[in-house]
Amino acid sequence: MENTTPLRKQYLDIKKNYPEAIVFFRLGDFYETFEEDASIAARELEIVLTSREMGKGLKVPLAGIPYHALDNYL
Repeated sequence: MENTTPLRKQYLDIKKNYPEAIVFFRLGDFYETFEEDASIAARELEIVLTSREMGKGLKVPLAGIPYHALDNYL
């Protein structure tokens, strides 16, 4: 994991403690989720699944929603 971003490390630490939860991070104007959480969120919330680089050469699935629209999705 030395080749990963601090955000990814934080995400993996949280998922280790809460493996059944869908973890969203507030990043600027968006709530974003990653990896399998992103795939589930994209499917269930009918939002776009994309990817983000989270380490050198490491792209992970990403899905996000604008923070001001949170109540429309959850």
